[in-house]
Amino acid sequence: MNLNLKKPICFFDLETTGINISKDRIVEIAILKVFPDGKEESKTWLVNPEMPIPQEVTEIHGISDADVANAPTFKVLAKEIYGMIKDSDLGGFNSNRFDIPLLAEEMLRADVDFDMKSTLAVDVQTIFHKMEQRTLVAAYKFYCGKDLENAHSAAADTLATYEVLKAQVERYDELENNTKFLSEFSSRKQFADFAGFLVFNKEGEECFAFGKHKNKRVLDVLSDEPGYFGWILNADFPLYTKKVLTAIKLRNFNNKLS
Repeated sequence: MNLNLKKPICFFDLETTGINISKDRIVEIAILKVFPDGKEESKTWLVNPEMPIPQEVTEIHGISDADVANAPTFKVLAKEIYGMIKDSDLGGFNSNRFDIPLLAEEMLRADVDFDMKSTLAVDVQTIFHKMEQRTLVAAYKFYCGKDLENAHSAAADTLATYEVLKAQVERYDELENNTKFLSEFSSRKQFADFAGFLVFNKEGEECFAFGKHKNKRVLDVLSDEPGYFGWILNADFPLYTKKVLTAIKLRNFNNKLS
């Protein structure tokens, strides 16, 4: 079967130096772009992260400092990667909580104005966990009847993720074969940013999801405690979170002027 697509969807997977969205860097990225007519285009890049890869991380994905020593940096690759995904929705395995936030950080560091305003995100892991509660290796075996060779290779994981999603749509009658439904079904919570520091309340207003102002409206906090905005901008928060917070502040300022 083919996915019912309104526009292309890019399945992607990252191998990284670690799991800290703000600090860690990409060492490999694989993208499988699937078009509405079923055509597929794929590409994999090794990336020099400009920082050491911890040995315990190398033992997981098999990529060492030597492997990426002569690879281009993400800043060099950013425009090419963005050119491949900018017209597409995104799909991945645990991508809503890790791959998309980290990719956004790398894009912003490379001065690429990355956002998700017109992009849907389908997280195959969330669908899997809602249906079966397993891992990617188990998902591939369960849905596709295959053993996942070269697990933690970005290209192998990306292809497996795409095949698992097609098998999920075919298996479950309650899953509609369109990206909008799959995006909504695979989302966990309404986040205003990628990393989950800002969330939407029932009225669709941005609220803080952490710290002393948890569940308070962002606009109320910025009005009552203006210094909190500056503290976040200077603290170790993801760049995309800072970008969204700045946009909220500017939107409120413009509304007061109009």
